Amino acid sequence: MKLTSRQERLLKLTFIDFVQVSEFLEAPLIVDKAEGLYYWDQSGKRYFDAIGGIYVAVLGHRHPRVMEAMRRQMEKITFAPPLHGTSNVTLDFIERLGAVTPENLNYIKPFSGGSESTEAAMKFVRQYFKQTGHPGKYKFISFYQAYHGATFGAMAASGWGKRKAKFEPQMNGFIKAFLPHHFRDVFSSWDEANRFAAKMAEDIMINEDPDTIAAVLIEPICNTGGIITPTDEFFSMLKESCRRHNIILIYDEVITGYARTGNMFAAQSFGAVPDIICAGKGLSSGAIPLGAMMAREDMKDAFFGMPEDEIQFAHGHTFAGNPLACAVGVAVLDEIVENKLDVKARRLGDYLAKKLEGLKTLGVVREIRGRGMIRGVELVRNMQSLEPFPELGMALKKTSLDNGIILRINPDWFAVAPALIADESDIDEMVELIEKSLKDALKVVGKPR
Repeated sequence: MKLTSRQERLLKLTFIDFVQVSEFLEAPLIVDKAEGLYYWDQSGKRYFDAIGGIYVAVLGHRHPRVMEAMRRQMEKITFAPPLHGTSNVTLDFIERLGAVTPENLNYIKPFSGGSESTEAAMKFVRQYFKQTGHPGKYKFISFYQAYHGATFGAMAASGWGKRKAKFEPQMNGFIKAFLPHHFRDVFSSWDEANRFAAKMAEDIMINEDPDTIAAVLIEPICNTGGIITPTDEFFSMLKESCRRHNIILIYDEVITGYARTGNMFAAQSFGAVPDIICAGKGLSSGAIPLGAMMAREDMKDAFFGMPEDEIQFAHGHTFAGNPLACAVGVAVLDEIVENKLDVKARRLGDYLAKKLEGLKTLGVVREIRGRGMIRGVELVRNMQSLEPFPELGMALKKTSLDNGIILRINPDWFAVAPALIADESDIDEMVELIEKSLKDALKVVGKPR
């Protein structure tokens, strides 16, 4: 795609997320239009959006119901005074979201996205324990390879060194454990690796002193680690450990929420409901920034009192509960519920997994991971050595765009999470583009023997 001199100048005056601008300028992508499952760049080239922008467009781009909800709300009110009140549509959103949360996670605060939601949850938990007789509980256990957001608290909880090292020293009170994936080649089965990882997490709780641990924060499916998908038993064991030691369990469902895994939340897919869920991304299908924190309903009691008690949650954001964003959230939730898109994600996810398994004939795919309509594909040099193949992933970044498909690519793996408006023929098209792009990438790097 050819840039104008103006575009090139302006690109040097900004930055692209996690990408060197000099690298971006070698193969720039400036999108001009989006509809359904596709983007179009400024030259008119079409791209299959296999990742929903970045796990965001759960209903695809410019969904008619979402667009109509925005238009209607813009005629009424787009901002409410956050220090003085709220809006009716914000309350509608809280009611709708509370109706689909698992169990009793009905104490809800809307935010502008995932980082705000996880940041708020950690502050919420610390204040909760101060106001319920456990002021020494302040530490958080999270996991290596996880990513929880770009703000300082969320970053400190994240376990991806390359995204953190430049900003050190990090905030204190954050401890890391290993996900089961770290042990998969040590044990004879994936189940055993999961049991060991869950037991190690509890060992950390005990050795750090449970009276100092406020919460465990975990992504049900770890994106930045390569769509790492623990077993149901892992989450059951983790939940039981938290119960034993009076520790709050927080799921970061910014990526996995809103029908993506075959249920409204991954908490339901894995059969272990936490105390708090943080979410964002798909909640607005990419139309406007929106996130939410959903806590156990009984936790509200610690924050409800007389004005002089000053026990209200000491936290706020200008755009938290924004009426325009909440109207979009209501439309997205209604569309998912009315059309049973969680059930569709289960069915279509099985079809997607089967199609991706076919890529193993290329001899460089070790494993297909994930649940429902979020899947990861691990790349290796060959099926004998199982060594990572980063050169292939780097080449795939270029060949996929050349072939008109947008993927989430790390050097050793790539991920797909197409919108839930897709059908089998769309999955066929997507996987055909992936296969062609992998074959083209192998021509660039040469297939190892």
